[in-house]
Amino acid sequence: MITLKGTNIHLRALEPEDLEFVYNLENDESIWHVSNTQTPYSKFLIRQYLENAHQDIFEAKQLRLAICKNDTSEAIGLIDLFDFDPVNSRAGIGILIQNETNRGNGIGKEALSLLINYSFTQLQLHQLYANIGVDNEPSLNLFATFGFQKIGIKKDWIFHNNSYHDEAIYQLINHQQLK
Repeated sequence: MITLKGTNIHLRALEPEDLEFVYNLENDESIWHVSNTQTPYSKFLIRQYLENAHQDIFEAKQLRLAICKNDTSEAIGLIDLFDFDPVNSRAGIGILIQNETNRGNGIGKEALSLLINYSFTQLQLHQLYANIGVDNEPSLNLFATFGFQKIGIKKDWIFHNNSYHDEAIYQLINHQQLK
């Protein structure tokens, strides 16, 4: 089991006990526009996903971890590496904290720091990228904190609230990696 521990939070592999949490998060229509979800997920499908969560990132091309406060194993958010490409040494990265009361207090920052460090030191990735809605100021600021740079805008990329919205792509290059 992967566990990455920080000062206040830790990241851990998903467990079967996370079924309700993942189900509720994946079916929360208010966040579908940030997670590229377009249809509801059944508990059956999420249960199957959790049963296959033992696959490593090289098999699944994805690593999804639960974000937990250090005093509990209860998930409060998810952080992902997706579109893992070992040939080109890159992956996308995304984060979502479920409850607004857990946002804006450093949890996301610590989780992102742990996963960036893991990606560059353990996975030896050369780069990470993030797709962020241009109006999502908290996420834009969070990723900028770690040196992610905007490399482009995808015009009218997200359809949300009966209108199209732009999405920015941000990139972080691991300049410390041996070439």
